[in-house]
Amino acid sequence: MKKKSWAQTLLLTALTGVLLTACGSNGNSNSGSSPSPSASPSASPSASAPASESASPPASPSASASEEAKPETTDVTLVGVRDAQISSQQIIADKLGYFKEAGLNVTSKLIESGPDIGPMISGGSAPVSIQTNFMDIILKSNGINVKIVAPLAQIAGTQAVVGAKDLELKSAKDLEGKTIGIPNGADVKIAIDNMGKELGVDVGKIKFVNLAPSDAVVALEKGDIDAMAAWEPFITKAIQGGGKFLFSGTKSELPEKQGDVSWMSVHTTMQVTDSYLEKNPNTIKALLSALKKATDYINTNREEAIKILAPELHLSEAELTEIMSRNVYSMNVDDTYVNGSNGAPVGEYLKAVGNIKSIPEPASYHDLSLLKAVDASLVQTEFK
Repeated sequence: MKKKSWAQTLLLTALTGVLLTACGSNGNSNSGSSPSPSASPSASPSASAPASESASPPASPSASASEEAKPETTDVTLVGVRDAQISSQQIIADKLGYFKEAGLNVTSKLIESGPDIGPMISGGSAPVSIQTNFMDIILKSNGINVKIVAPLAQIAGTQAVVGAKDLELKSAKDLEGKTIGIPNGADVKIAIDNMGKELGVDVGKIKFVNLAPSDAVVALEKGDIDAMAAWEPFITKAIQGGGKFLFSGTKSELPEKQGDVSWMSVHTTMQVTDSYLEKNPNTIKALLSALKKATDYINTNREEAIKILAPELHLSEAELTEIMSRNVYSMNVDDTYVNGSNGAPVGEYLKAVGNIKSIPEPASYHDLSLLKAVDASLVQTEFK
């Protein structure tokens, strides 16, 4: 989860009309044996769609039912992130052949820096991608036509605060006056703010210093800061270095609050551009079907899934086991998804930190009809 420097780029783009381009210097690499696609030049949202979006027109009304069910295009580049929170299902579906079973030839492109996906979508080089719903709020607010077609995981449990090994707290209020290393604009600040509201902590009295997660891990071990706030895998690395887990968006080990909490909600999502959605509904349904199989596999064969994922994510199996235990891999559209990580609470935060100027209606950046077609039981509530 990811910083929002690209969000400011989007804002600048909206004001100046300068075209956004995908960053190409972050070690992009591919999962699986599919050949690496050539770099796609960025284009303005009004420019012609990438080749994958125009492979073939939608089936005609006279086509047979079997023809209508076939993917409109079988060659798909799915852009994700080399991150257990973002692309676990993507990797599993690729490695276990679920995409091929669905009739697709998917190039699974994993980039190293999640925030770069926003400019890629805006520029036209990532019509199908996996990131977070926060990104879609920012994109839609800046006039980029994109739709979430399914959630994949609740990842707020990986947004957490870890205390130094010698930090002693008699209550959460003892955090006042302490120094927390956190990247500017980090979404985990939502969890900190909500913790403060519930437990009577004046968050304004906490000293926040701008530190990248890797630097914060080092500073925590040295005792230069009292706590750090970041995301996985840095939370697990900080704990391995002697740090103490304090709380996340979904769990707390603070003295007066132990167990489950609802201090933050953020979901990994699959999103497509409006143009791709219009032209390739059956292709999208095939992708969702494969990702559903991968989700079920992760939840029923966790140890085997970790063995597959660990080398792809460049993590040890022990590290990945800990990290994945903090995520909830589910494609359910329930109240937690609809109310917790979309709309006003998140929008107000993103607006306050300068990532958006106005809060879009959730219905404007969602289309769950294809997910419902794949498995109607997954869509348990609707956006009003």
